[in-house]
Amino acid sequence: MANPGYGKRSALDQRPRTPRDFALLPTRERYVAGFIDHLPEGAAMSVKQLAKQLPLYGQQAVSSALTALSVAGHLRRVRCPVGAGDEMRWVFRTFWSRTARDNEWWTTYLATETATQAAGPEPEATTPPPPWVPEEEPPPAPEDPGPEQGHESTAVPQQRTPDQAPDAEPAPPDPDAVPAAPQAPEAGPSTAYLVLARLGRSDHRLALSAADCAALEAQAAEWLARGVSVDYLTSALTAGLPAQIDFPVGLLRRRLTDKLPPRLPAEDTAPDSPAPTVRRILMECTECGRPGQPEALPDGLCRPCRTTHQPPTTEAAEAADVKARMADLRGLLRDV
Repeated sequence: MANPGYGKRSALDQRPRTPRDFALLPTRERYVAGFIDHLPEGAAMSVKQLAKQLPLYGQQAVSSALTALSVAGHLRRVRCPVGAGDEMRWVFRTFWSRTARDNEWWTTYLATETATQAAGPEPEATTPPPPWVPEEEPPPAPEDPGPEQGHESTAVPQQRTPDQAPDAEPAPPDPDAVPAAPQAPEAGPSTAYLVLARLGRSDHRLALSAADCAALEAQAAEWLARGVSVDYLTSALTAGLPAQIDFPVGLLRRRLTDKLPPRLPAEDTAPDSPAPTVRRILMECTECGRPGQPEALPDGLCRPCRTTHQPPTTEAAEAADVKARMADLRGLLRDV
C-alpha cells in the first residue's frame, strides 16, 4: 500500500468485472491490467512496486505495459496538492478505469476532480440522536390529593420583612402616585474635549477655559473622526509654538482649521478571509513523468513520448514496400 493520499484511485461509472475484461489487449498488457484492476484503493502504483509483485515481468516491461494501458484509455497519472500553507505537499495518484475511456472523457473527469478539491469537504450534517436515547420527560406533577381524600389545602404564609414589626401590616400603594422616571447617568466629557482641556497642563501657554474647550470641541472631534489618534492631535496642536501666546483659543482654532487631515476611506477591520486556492490537478506523462494539463497530454503521453510510440503510418509502410520491391528487381536484373 502507498502512503496516505498516494496510490491507486478508481474512476467512476465502470462496468462490472467480467472474464472478457482486457481481452483485446496483448498478453503482457492484459496480465498487468488484470493485476492492477484487483488492487485495492490506495495501493502503490510505481513501476518498482508493481514489478516486485509481478513475477513474469521486470521494471522495463511493466513500464512499457503501463504506457500501453494509458494509450488504451485505462489509466492516467496525476499530481495534486494536499494540505495548506507550509504544510502543503504534492501527491502522486494513478486513476484507473476498467472501462477504456477516450481523451475527452479523461479531461472532463480530471476537471471534475479539480473542482471537487477546490470546493473542499462538505460540512457534516447534524445527526439525530440514536433511537435508544430516551426523550426527556417532564417532571411528574405533584399529586393533588383532591377533596375525595379528605385533606384541606394549606396556603403558604407570607414572609415578614425585617423592618416591620411582627404585627405591622404594609401600607397599601397609592393609586394616584406617579412612578419616578429612572435618571440617566450623566455623560462624561468627550475625548476631543479632554484633549483640549489637557493642553494647558502640557504647556501653560495653551491653557483654555471650559467655554474655550466647548467652542473648539467640534473641530477637535472632526480630527478624531478622520482616524487620527489622540497623540497625533496633541502633537499637531503643540508643535512649533511661538515664544509668546496672547490668545490661545484663536491660535488653536486656526491650527485646527489649517492642519485638518484628509478624510481616508474607512478600513475594513474584519479579518480578511483567505482567497480560496484553486488546486488544479496536473497530469503526468505515463512514460517520462513530465507534468502538464490534461488537454496537452492526449493518451496520457507528452508530445515526444507520443511521437516515439506512434505506429508507422500507411505512407511510410508503402514506401518501405516500394523500396523492398525495387531492391528485388535490381537483384533480378543483375542475375540476367
